[in-house]
Amino acid sequence: MTTITPEEALSFMKQTKNNQAASNAHEDRFFSLVYELVRLIPYGRVSSYGAIAAAIGSPGAARMVGWALNHCSLESETVPAHRVVNRNGVLSGKHSFKEENTMQQLLEREGIIIKDDKVVDFKRLFWDPLIELSDFG
Repeated sequence: MTTITPEEALSFMKQTKNNQAASNAHEDRFFSLVYELVRLIPYGRVSSYGAIAAAIGSPGAARMVGWALNHCSLESETVPAHRVVNRNGVLSGKHSFKEENTMQQLLEREGIIIKDDKVVDFKRLFWDPLIELSDFG
């Protein structure tokens, strides 16, 4: 059995606390990038969790994008989270809204047709930030 000194334990606790603070800062920055990008999705268009993740340099973090959007109600500036759907155009985030039909209603107000919880003509309405914003950077 290995024993550690009180100083080593304190050092470990400080390091853990610093790592947690760094992790929280990274998560805050990730969330901010998601919110900034989602605000750019044009009215009447949709994007996907994976496209947002890829555009902010985190391919494979689609679920984390969903997690961020699930918390966007805490933002002071509106984030149109209803414009982000899964890679097949399904309203997979609809349960994150106060009412289950809210996401569909918001999209329909923008002229987007929804059938069986899926965006009709998804490919035509899909907004890929890596393509759409390539002219800007």
